[in-house]
Amino acid sequence: MIHDLIPCIYLLGGRSVTGFGQTNLLGDGDPVAAAREYSDRGADRLLIFDFSDGDAAHDAAIDCIREIVRTAQIPVLAAGNIRRAEDVKKLLYAGCERAVLNGSKDSNLRMLEDVSKRFGRDHLAVSVSDYAEFDLHRDAIGTWADTLLLLDDSETSLFEGKTDLHLIVHSGGSEKTISDLLRTGPVSGVTGGSVSRPGQDLIGEKIALRNQGIRMDILTSAVPWSEFTKNDRGLVPCIVQDARTDEVLMMAWMNEESFRRTLDTGRMTYFSRSRQTLWMKGETSGHVQYVQSLSIDCDRDTMLAKVVQVGAACHTGHHSCFYTPLASKESRETNPYHVFEQVMRVILDRREHPKEGSYTNYLFDKGIDKILKKVGEENTEIIIAAKNPNREEIRYEIADYLYHLMVLMAERGVTWEEITDELARR
Repeated sequence: MIHDLIPCIYLLGGRSVTGFGQTNLLGDGDPVAAAREYSDRGADRLLIFDFSDGDAAHDAAIDCIREIVRTAQIPVLAAGNIRRAEDVKKLLYAGCERAVLNGSKDSNLRMLEDVSKRFGRDHLAVSVSDYAEFDLHRDAIGTWADTLLLLDDSETSLFEGKTDLHLIVHSGGSEKTISDLLRTGPVSGVTGGSVSRPGQDLIGEKIALRNQGIRMDILTSAVPWSEFTKNDRGLVPCIVQDARTDEVLMMAWMNEESFRRTLDTGRMTYFSRSRQTLWMKGETSGHVQYVQSLSIDCDRDTMLAKVVQVGAACHTGHHSCFYTPLASKESRETNPYHVFEQVMRVILDRREHPKEGSYTNYLFDKGIDKILKKVGEENTEIIIAAKNPNREEIRYEIADYLYHLMVLMAERGVTWEEITDELARR
């Protein structure tokens, strides 16, 4: 079992506060900045408690959670202010990995089966105050959720051999160390004050725990550095590619220390030949590269890194360093994501620079009602085409629908990146 360190952020509306009587938690004020800092320090997940009072504050908290999910690049669990199925839906649609229902509330337990069937048990957790509360509802929780959040770490040992659920323990009530908790039976993660302190080196904590024989979420290379083919300076070039679009972003050099640091942190770290020092991408600019995969070529002398790029990869501000064309031939783009992006760029260009006789400009001029009417009509055309045996017809109608859908997206400021991110989260 892989174990997680899961810092907490406590929300009142769109701002973060300290919680559970603890005053040493990071993020008193800006929860998005706190989420980013926890992520950069090595957190595996985040736990958000919404303590907001009133619908307006709760909606502000949902907006904040959505921004945290986009910023942190790690899974988010959200608890608090869940009163109906719609609240679970809002949290999951905001991008949360799981919604945490309160096991002490009968109303939450009554709707557990319904939301589990609707959203899947793997998207639900239940918080319990102690073992007795869990034992009272053991069957329902075990059937309709896959994760437990235990709020009292003094009772952790009582769960050994009693449940197959993932158990996350909120630490702070006893003298047990993180290591003690993670060595206990079904415990898969620790949250609370012991992993949420300002300045805490969670990466260092994870490495120390790994050295104690506890499995942590740290990248491990299948090929040791000693088997790489290095140049005369002991360096290996690394080509960096956008994991979402396959766009080549940059090339940089690695030595053994930067390679090991990349594995330990999950953030691309390189060796500067001019400065003779390590540099983590985005350390000063914030344009961090989160590792998705690392590969080595057949000669073991060149690495390929697929990353989630935050901001621009190039120091000039371009997304990719390879923005200067040298020579090219006409070719038809077949990568679906690239095609959608190219069509969207044309649509947006028509909106900014109207062209006489352009159908796209005609739709923008007529406004949202006309655009919606066309989306509805094209949707109906797909249904009609799908009832007929002609495969070419349905292909044409789907393409027509997607074009009108992209006009709607442009009108409402929705990007393909947002859509693909949403689909990936689901």
